[in-house]
Amino acid sequence: MAFSFPDVFHWIQNLPPISEWETSSMSLNICSSISSQPFLNLTIAKILQSSKLSLSIVAEFNVQVHLWNSKPFRPSIKTSKVIDEETVSDFFVVFIQSILHYGNNKNSPFIRIPRLDSVPNIEDIFNVSFFTLLFLVCIYEAPSDLRSGCVAVLKDHLTSFQSRQASILLMKLLGSNLEELWMRSVNLAVTSWIGEQKPPQNNFKTPCPLFSHAFSTLGLWKVQLYCPVIAMDVEKSESVSANDRLQFSLKYHQVESVLQFNYKVTIKEKWVEIMVNVDNIRCDVTKLVNDSLMNERGAGATEKHFLSRISLQLTPTLQDQVLSLSVDKSSENPETEIGVDKGIEASFEPASTLGVKVSAGESTTVSLKPWKFEESVYGYSANLNWFLHDVMDGKEVFSSKPSKFALINPKSWFKNRYSSACRPFTRQGGVIFAGDEYGERVSWKVDKEAIGKTMEWEIRGWIWLTYWPNKRMTLYNETRRLEFRELVHLDVA
Repeated sequence: MAFSFPDVFHWIQNLPPISEWETSSMSLNICSSISSQPFLNLTIAKILQSSKLSLSIVAEFNVQVHLWNSKPFRPSIKTSKVIDEETVSDFFVVFIQSILHYGNNKNSPFIRIPRLDSVPNIEDIFNVSFFTLLFLVCIYEAPSDLRSGCVAVLKDHLTSFQSRQASILLMKLLGSNLEELWMRSVNLAVTSWIGEQKPPQNNFKTPCPLFSHAFSTLGLWKVQLYCPVIAMDVEKSESVSANDRLQFSLKYHQVESVLQFNYKVTIKEKWVEIMVNVDNIRCDVTKLVNDSLMNERGAGATEKHFLSRISLQLTPTLQDQVLSLSVDKSSENPETEIGVDKGIEASFEPASTLGVKVSAGESTTVSLKPWKFEESVYGYSANLNWFLHDVMDGKEVFSSKPSKFALINPKSWFKNRYSSACRPFTRQGGVIFAGDEYGERVSWKVDKEAIGKTMEWEIRGWIWLTYWPNKRMTLYNETRRLEFRELVHLDVA
């Protein structure tokens, strides 16, 4: 039987007066594994020889084990409630701060939130923040005989529809800067959890709702994606294994991506045209631990995967009123420079038989545009693809591997790929595709009967990451792939 997660927000607000407590504490069961013992409680307890209270997450064994504790707080004296709104707001901030502290955050970021009574759906937002904290606490702090079961049920709870909707509202409340820190903390915990499974097990395979979310607003679709590298499927890997230091560096990174599309609805005489164009596609591979730890235990922060392909598919989910789909042409990827240099060198050497040494050589220079964009159609689905090509031989990177000579050649294009002047990435290792360069638009013609209705689109995507050595001398290389799926909406008006 599945565990029914309680409403922590209302439980905290509706505690009976302290004078009515039969013991020195009040507890709420917040998580149970498959077996009934042990389990986790949220406990509010009196602090001995003090007028203050404490909030704790407690593992109930024969002896209680405190896994997380708040700072002491005073019960309310302004209202009849034990905990007033100001203290509830403080709890909310403490949950957020505790989650961020589990990540790679040296300083406590400034957190400012509006009054809770002015935030719609605050009970859902408060609860999802608490259960996210509980998820991290279980991974890092819970005893082994409790950890596995609770992590599994919490993962299912956090990826449920209600929790996902609450998470989207929470991210809007926090803002994008804190959202990135939040997701790095969560995915660092996920990385640690997957990494400690023996034999290796991945219960967070993509597509996983924990790693992405989307929202629709007037004229804009936006998908935000955060996926730890360790959760991605391995598509191909060299038989030579990576050493421990390289494995550490490759493992403790995540993909961070923002996909933005502009849409426009135009009512024509005989149909409705829905035009969608790429505003911004941004992808980065970001480390989950700090540089000192990456250098101490890993092979350095620059030994990491890089983007090698992005594939997006936009599909109207109900197609009975769709009439046609049109796409723009794909970008060209010409050989922009082809040069062949031939030469003969001669020198006089008295010690040789003829007294003359002659050598001949030939070199070829080929320059290709590293990223190629292609559009295609499948039914009423528009497919958008960005491919990275090896600028030396023109092969697609995600589906090929370099020669052994190229892997050890310090002048290969993918060596020092984050500092080279000809790099196909930003200095941080990311990519940015803007609509003015990669395709102008995709448009659907829709029957006029759709006017006044809300239409739903599915944005489905795949992102490939490839590792070829950057500064390390190694033959190891691999390609991983993640998948995501989100729904967005537009009003036909």
